[in-house]
Amino acid sequence: MTLTDPTGYRPVPAGTNPPLAFEGYKSTALRAPSQAPVILRDRLTEVTGPLFGDSAHPRGPSDHDLTAQHSDEPIGQRILVFGRVLDSDGRAVPDTLVEVWQANAAGRYAHVVDNWPAPLDPNFTGGGRVVTDSAGHYSFTTIKPGAYPWGNHHNAWRPAHIHFSLFGRAFTQRLVTQMYFPDDPLFAQDPIYNSVPDEAARRRMISTFDLEATKPNRALAYRFDIVLRGREQSVFEEPHV
Repeated sequence: MTLTDPTGYRPVPAGTNPPLAFEGYKSTALRAPSQAPVILRDRLTEVTGPLFGDSAHPRGPSDHDLTAQHSDEPIGQRILVFGRVLDSDGRAVPDTLVEVWQANAAGRYAHVVDNWPAPLDPNFTGGGRVVTDSAGHYSFTTIKPGAYPWGNHHNAWRPAHIHFSLFGRAFTQRLVTQMYFPDDPLFAQDPIYNSVPDEAARRRMISTFDLEATKPNRALAYRFDIVLRGREQSVFEEPHV
């Protein structure tokens, strides 16, 4: 396909998504395939079910607010993370399940394998989900995550980030990305962030501070729009074939 394709399809430019194997990111050597992928066609079962959306995927009253899921407020700076899910033409993508997971304010995940000596927060689990509305909007209230060490190289620290997962209308339609915060001093030494070849694509992983959207006396606000394909596509961890 080309940019003049009469169907209107806009291919993802080379360099938008990270390679499966990146020299500076050690664990990719263990999981990157050594042979070319075998493409399997989606069958009817894989395309039609299960479906996601308001009717097919009910959510709890606090799934969108990660600060209200326990008996007390979590420790850390409260933030609002919001944006829209869009297609290549800037049109809204409604009824998309958006899930997030993140470390707490000390940079520790509520997970059994995360045992570095940073405190756990009994009032913060670090997971949430929403479904985009008719205009493609989503919004989460959470706390700003902390940086954490991860052992990839000497004195390796991950920049503060939030993981995003987006489901389409079928179980096989899933995309995963990460959202970073502006002006993080750890960008330069992070191989995951730098595994994206194109500089403009890397910048699309960084949220934008939005003072107008800030909730007075409550939470700072960061905007993070997600584009599913095309020349302005967001960076996804699973490359397209």
